Amino acid sequence: MTTGIRFGTSGWRAIVAEEFTFANIRLAVAGIAAYVKTQPEPHRVLVGRDPRFLGESFVAEAARVLAGARVTPIVIPEAAPTPAIAYAVRELKTSGAINFTASHNPPEYNGIKFSTHDGAPALPEVTRQIEAAIAGIGCGSIPLGSAPASGFETADVKPAFMKRLAELVDLKAIAKSGIKVVYDPFWGAGRGYSSELLREAGVAVETVHDYRDVLFGGHAPEPADELLGDARAKMREMGADLGIATDGDADRFGIVDADGTFIQPNYIIALLFDYLVETRGWKNGVAKSVATTNLINALAEYHKVPLYETPVGFKYIGELIIADKIAIGGEESAGLTIRGHVPEKDGVLAGLLVAEMVATRGKSLGVQLKELFGKVGSFYPVRENFRLTPEAKAAFTEKLKADPTELSGRPPRRVTKVVRTDGLKLILEDGSWVCYRLSGTEPVVRAYTETRSEQDMEALKAAAKKFVLS
Repeated sequence: MTTGIRFGTSGWRAIVAEEFTFANIRLAVAGIAAYVKTQPEPHRVLVGRDPRFLGESFVAEAARVLAGARVTPIVIPEAAPTPAIAYAVRELKTSGAINFTASHNPPEYNGIKFSTHDGAPALPEVTRQIEAAIAGIGCGSIPLGSAPASGFETADVKPAFMKRLAELVDLKAIAKSGIKVVYDPFWGAGRGYSSELLREAGVAVETVHDYRDVLFGGHAPEPADELLGDARAKMREMGADLGIATDGDADRFGIVDADGTFIQPNYIIALLFDYLVETRGWKNGVAKSVATTNLINALAEYHKVPLYETPVGFKYIGELIIADKIAIGGEESAGLTIRGHVPEKDGVLAGLLVAEMVATRGKSLGVQLKELFGKVGSFYPVRENFRLTPEAKAAFTEKLKADPTELSGRPPRRVTKVVRTDGLKLILEDGSWVCYRLSGTEPVVRAYTETRSEQDMEALKAAAKKFVLS
């Protein structure tokens, strides 16, 4: 049997009925169970899911595999956000959690995220142990346990998580401001979380896509600019001040300003960092992935707080949250968490914090961003994906091993620093930069660019593209 089970930055993902089969699910869960058995007792694991096709069946099968391995499964009956499951791991003191989700990937995908006992995404040293255990099991038989007459133990993760969100966000300030909010859960696991909290606090909130659809409207459940049209229409209809959205498992966020402008995650992370220093007085530090805007760097210097630049993968930011080294950590791919919360991306919290920031400051996000640029200078980040043939990918992989001294273009740009935290990042003499990262699962290279002036953006993008394709 060829399993193809590899745990990347956010777990194992594959297309249902191709690699994501019941046989491979049993192997993956057996590998996780083997890892859990190496950890201190009691061996108890939460099993949850997002609303994707066959999710309930996958959870039931995982519970049987855990039981057969003498690991106690605790089943989460309803679809739940990834951060809610992470919070439950810490509250219930389990050995970890198995979460069936493919996050923002298209509906034909599903996946398994494994969180360790601290609620954080499993680190590479853990996933290597799981993969080794899977390889050891191979085609061997996997014992399956059966549920007791009363069924497997269950847990409702929503109440405790909602209570924690209400402690982290000033819901009274949002309600007092009178702002109107539209929430788009993208048919995902965030349904009934953001909207319910806001509504109970007395905030005027409307929703779109607030029902289960395992096809997610026929596209990926990703809160991207081009997919937020229905939220914008609802905002116009009710005269809303803000649109917030979450992806399939509610660990990522999307934000729309009052005038319908999509505010990219890079800017949201920076704005919230500035806001938390201002309102909470937290100055213990800030973390960002290497591909995230240097606006964060400038703000760290402005606020005189430590900056941590990590590889891509929220697990690395999670470590800093656990150690209480940072007030906020974020990735340009719309992942964010804050001090005192889970070491995992939380799109629900992100949207609520943005609502609080807009309510408290009484200004649109566009105005706030201009004011931020006024404090530390302007930054214009962009990400592009380039699909390569397998041969071109192999050639580019070799090319990445060298340290370029120049990025050709008009004009040519001198490289003043090479950063290899993750992929290849080239810092240019004018303060702009380019970062290249190869996908681990497909022949794609991701090119991240950032300029200090809007006028220079197209020229740097062209130079970055030339470096990939030449």
